[in-house]
Amino acid sequence: MSQENMESDCEVDLLDSDDETMEQKESRLVKTCASMILSSDYSFRHCEYDSMKNIMEWLSQDIVLPPPDVVELYFEDLYTEEKLNIKQQLATIPNRISLTFDLWESNTAETYICLTAHFVDADWKLNSKVLNFCLVLPTVSEMCERMVEFLNDWGIEEKIFSLTLEDSFKNKILQEKFQNQLVLHNGLLCDGEFFHGHCFARILKLIVEEGLKLVRDVLCKIRDSIMFVRHSKSGREKFKECIAKVGGVDCSVRLHLDTPKRVNSTYSMLESALKYRRVFESLHLYDDSYVLCPSVEEWKRVQKICVFLLPFSETANMINATTHPTSNLYFLQVWKVQCLLVDCLGDQDEDIKRMAERMLTKFEKYWDEYSVVLAMGAVLDPRIKLSTLANCYSKLDASTRERKLQQVKSKLYMLFDKYSSKSTPSCVQRIIQDQSSSMPFQEKLNSLSDGLFDELKVHHQQLVTETGKSELDVYLDESNLDFRCDEDMDVLQWWKSNNNRFPDLSILACDLLSVPITTVASDFEFCMGSRVFNKYKDRMLPMNVETRMCTRTWLHNFVNNDGEDDDDGDGDDFEETMNEVYVDEELDNSSNGYDFSDGDDD
Repeated sequence: MSQENMESDCEVDLLDSDDETMEQKESRLVKTCASMILSSDYSFRHCEYDSMKNIMEWLSQDIVLPPPDVVELYFEDLYTEEKLNIKQQLATIPNRISLTFDLWESNTAETYICLTAHFVDADWKLNSKVLNFCLVLPTVSEMCERMVEFLNDWGIEEKIFSLTLEDSFKNKILQEKFQNQLVLHNGLLCDGEFFHGHCFARILKLIVEEGLKLVRDVLCKIRDSIMFVRHSKSGREKFKECIAKVGGVDCSVRLHLDTPKRVNSTYSMLESALKYRRVFESLHLYDDSYVLCPSVEEWKRVQKICVFLLPFSETANMINATTHPTSNLYFLQVWKVQCLLVDCLGDQDEDIKRMAERMLTKFEKYWDEYSVVLAMGAVLDPRIKLSTLANCYSKLDASTRERKLQQVKSKLYMLFDKYSSKSTPSCVQRIIQDQSSSMPFQEKLNSLSDGLFDELKVHHQQLVTETGKSELDVYLDESNLDFRCDEDMDVLQWWKSNNNRFPDLSILACDLLSVPITTVASDFEFCMGSRVFNKYKDRMLPMNVETRMCTRTWLHNFVNNDGEDDDDGDGDDFEETMNEVYVDEELDNSSNGYDFSDGDDD
């Protein structure tokens, strides 16, 4: 919710409450202030600021804003209520839960553990909920012990499917210790074979860093060129004149400045600069002070790097979305990255070829250990299944296609056995049908009226049982859905619609499709920097930090206001930026500095 909307809601709440008692008004005022503080991540003392007091005094002289301790008490009650709701939700879903683990730091160097649950809810929607955000000692034993305590508190110690965390020696020991604890409590399938997941965002960061080393110098030139144009009136004037002379330039495309260490913003900057390449190459003819233009060879290298960065930017945008996609889409995106790296091995540019070799080595370390889990999720996309998976493997290396395919298939059947063994055997349906002959007449009538296709469903199940086919067999034997007709299909909703046909397989699909490939469910995921609190959270007690962080993500998803946008911060397109030239001129020429009667570009 935007600040304007919240203030508007606050105004409506306060002005339309004449029939309420003073106690009811105060209660609603606390709720409104708490909602504003929580959604915008303000300080608890925000209501004591003069700006807020002035707004409230303008609305009504009788309004007394709640003190910080009252808002904090409301937060605690809200946290307790929401936690109970989520606890009940996790207890009622039949499927398992995947976890992500991440560490945060305060500015005072205290370490906080962030444990997040990823699961498919009762409405067949993918959910991510921060379970705990707690101060810990940064030792393996302490972190493992606290994580086990967290799961016991939430009542999900026997419902865990996987854990995703960043690669490090310390994290590897933590994962093994934590896994052993869960296996002892019979909390993992297949002795935890599918438990460990790697943070793919970390691998992509390393790969992109290697790629950007090739264009480090030209990256600085392009960044400085854009700043030269945007940050001075004369630079904008000359650039606009140059655009008119060059012709054929789409000025509605914005020139982006990148945010350091953000992959998608770096790609946006390079892509936008390439659209103005001819203008930059001619700018020195109109402005003698511009000497930053990249050479012809540098522009060619930027073009190659821009093509190279595109799938990484798409992956970053996918990861940074408010709601994370299912793992079948991750598989396709990761596969696209691998295809790009393989193609770069044959590039004529020796630097790019060497870069691709280094990056592919890092990539394969991740992919060899984790590809099976993502591949199984892709197989449970009815548009992909094994046939499309085989085609993906062929494009990478046809000689290893069958081996990889068999590995995925055997692992999938092994995992499915753990799910099918928990269900009522199919032969029970046949027993029920055999018993129908001895039913009283009235019961037979009731049975026949249950549903038009009920008997046909039983017959279909009987045929499946007689042929010895499992749900997974039947699913894989059916034809793939057509991508052209179902490109935007919600895979989880497809499994919801087919839950009656595949009751066991649909639960396995929920578990595999909800496995995350990154450790943090927020827009920090693709930032190459560390995750640090803002100034308000540094001043809180650890208990209040957890209450604040968890409640905010539960009610407002993973919205972040601490950082900047991926671009340079203004929302105008480049044409509007160029039009600022004329606004400035009119300001200079008008007698009082605010006469805009001759123009429409304000």
